[in-house]
Amino acid sequence: MSKDSKYFHNTKKGEIPELQADLNSLKEDKKKDAVKKVIAMMTVGKDVSSVFTDVLKCITTTNLELKKLVYLYIMNYASSNADDAILAVNTFHQDCLDTNPLVRALAIRTLGCLRVDKMVEYLCDPLLRCLQDPDPYVAKTAAICVAKLYDINPELVETRGFLTHLRDLLASNNPSVVSNAVAALCEIDEVSPQPIFVLTRQELGRLFNAFEDCTEWGQTYILSCLVKYNPKDNDEMVKIVDKVTPWLAHANCAVVLGVIKVLLKHLDRLDREKVKDLTKKMRPSLITMLSKEPEIQYVALRNINLILQKRPNLMNEIKVFFCNYADPLYVKMEKLEIMIMLVNEKNIEALLTELKEYCNRADIEFVRKSVRAIGRSAIKLENSAEKCVQVLLELMKTTELSYVIQESVVVIKDILRRYGHQYDHIISTFLMYL
Repeated sequence: MSKDSKYFHNTKKGEIPELQADLNSLKEDKKKDAVKKVIAMMTVGKDVSSVFTDVLKCITTTNLELKKLVYLYIMNYASSNADDAILAVNTFHQDCLDTNPLVRALAIRTLGCLRVDKMVEYLCDPLLRCLQDPDPYVAKTAAICVAKLYDINPELVETRGFLTHLRDLLASNNPSVVSNAVAALCEIDEVSPQPIFVLTRQELGRLFNAFEDCTEWGQTYILSCLVKYNPKDNDEMVKIVDKVTPWLAHANCAVVLGVIKVLLKHLDRLDREKVKDLTKKMRPSLITMLSKEPEIQYVALRNINLILQKRPNLMNEIKVFFCNYADPLYVKMEKLEIMIMLVNEKNIEALLTELKEYCNRADIEFVRKSVRAIGRSAIKLENSAEKCVQVLLELMKTTELSYVIQESVVVIKDILRRYGHQYDHIISTFLMYL
């Protein structure tokens, strides 16, 4: 257990006055101990705004740990103590000029998180300096701060030239700075009523140079930019495809899905052999995600569903989507949808055997959808409709579950509507359950 866990113990009555006394102590250790207690109380949901001015006095410390704690407290309570928070502006400005890049980055990050309208004007000058800071850690922190400032005051960001400075950061030699600048520009572009970030060919090359060495988080933003980018010619399109294809083997699912989005955008313009090759590479990448945590499986299945609507030939194996007993309901439901999309004359028998097994499960909603899946398969595949009908009739005869019989009756009714007199011979059996 962490040595700081003691600060989360129940506070005793009358502790606030004691905390105020310690916060105003001349001993730095006492101040740090008191601030830790305040942060612990804040973390568990207790209102400690009454000591705001006392904590604020500790901001001038040279102790980095204490300064971080004070900044964390200010971020949480600045909006409700706007007038008092302004008193810290001078210290923030001084810290933005500190010789230690960690202090400069901490100060600009905290300023960007305050979200106090009165302090916005005090943020601009230090932010402009930090965007041009020679230390990459400070510059990348400032880049994200621009996006936060845009959320508060978009007009100020545009008039003060912050967007130009952000685009200048794309030329940085540091991958983290480039990826953070891309992230900020993408977030601003999403909420802006007009396009803010349209990649140029020169910027595209810079993103590729940074792509391999930046974090997974940065890679997903760069891939989002590539999805929006329209190549100037066929050679540039092939270059983009070739650059991103190796990352289909990436361990991070978000990166893999980002690569697939880029590839899908350009598949229609590639030659048949290239499309065939890319399809072979995309298929195992998507299937691999089905062995991940249920939440990742669900996201992968939703994406596969959308992809199959446009490219039904991307997947050719239905068994990988068969439901496991331990799968959560939301994963099972998505798998059923994809199975119906992939069913054909070759795999219909395997699917019917599987669906028949699902009808013995305890989850009523899942069982009902499994029965409906049999009916949808019958309507989709006319030559196999007889097999589907026989499975439904067998379920009605052998099951004691009323909801299976009810759903089977509804499904058979739809099949009779679809195929007219072709299944008149089952009507007598069908009527027994009405």
